[in-house]
Amino acid sequence: MMRVWAWGALLFGCMYFALPLIGMTEFSLSMRRGEYSFDAYRVVLADPRFQATFAYSVVMALVTIAFGVLLVVPTAYWVRLKLPKARPWVEFITLLPLVIPAIVVVFGYIRLYNTSSVLPLTGSVMGTNLLLMFGYATLALPYMYRSVDTGLRTIDVATLTEAAQSLGAGWVTILGRVILPNVLASVLSGAFLTFAIVIGEFTMAALLDRPAFGPYMQILGANRAYEPAALAVIAFGITWACMGLIGLVNRFSRHTQAKR
Repeated sequence: MMRVWAWGALLFGCMYFALPLIGMTEFSLSMRRGEYSFDAYRVVLADPRFQATFAYSVVMALVTIAFGVLLVVPTAYWVRLKLPKARPWVEFITLLPLVIPAIVVVFGYIRLYNTSSVLPLTGSVMGTNLLLMFGYATLALPYMYRSVDTGLRTIDVATLTEAAQSLGAGWVTILGRVILPNVLASVLSGAFLTFAIVIGEFTMAALLDRPAFGPYMQILGANRAYEPAALAVIAFGITWACMGLIGLVNRFSRHTQAKR
């Protein structure tokens, strides 16, 4: 009986998530009356605004990933090596973006860095882009930090550091050529999650008035019928592609470790 209930719950969960997606996909293919077609997808993909906003979000995602790696990997490594007692506090700080809404964060940014402040970042395009990148990095911090920290748990950080130092390696060399290659799978997992977050984020980009993919989805949804459904399917596919890449990276990492 318990097995029947378990399978029933699993089936209900699958239907709960799958049926809306199937309905949305079917609607996105119904732009041509009486038959299914990819007209909505062609319209969306040919839209210059889609190309511009998607390219902008991809660039912002890559910059955010680079900044996140440079911030998180040394921090997690140093906490694990030298400051183990500070680990609960660091974990608490990295969890705050899950508790504090993005709209609160972005309003704080606007208040602190407006044109009348000491650092008027919102007064220029480059400054606003930099501010948005910091905001994206904040939103992705819980996932990036936990991915890297999980990777560091699987290796002997102290022994690797001592061995590298005995060969004359400096801290930058240790991080770049010893620690990072050993946690690369975890870093890539955090990077794919960051990419998915940046591509779909709306609040920060809209309030900072940046031409990102999330605000474009909202504007298109307010003015069109079939194209927003096609755009949602595309965004959903990008997110699941990132999840699939995480699974492939983790499987490849386990396979490589088993060979060793």
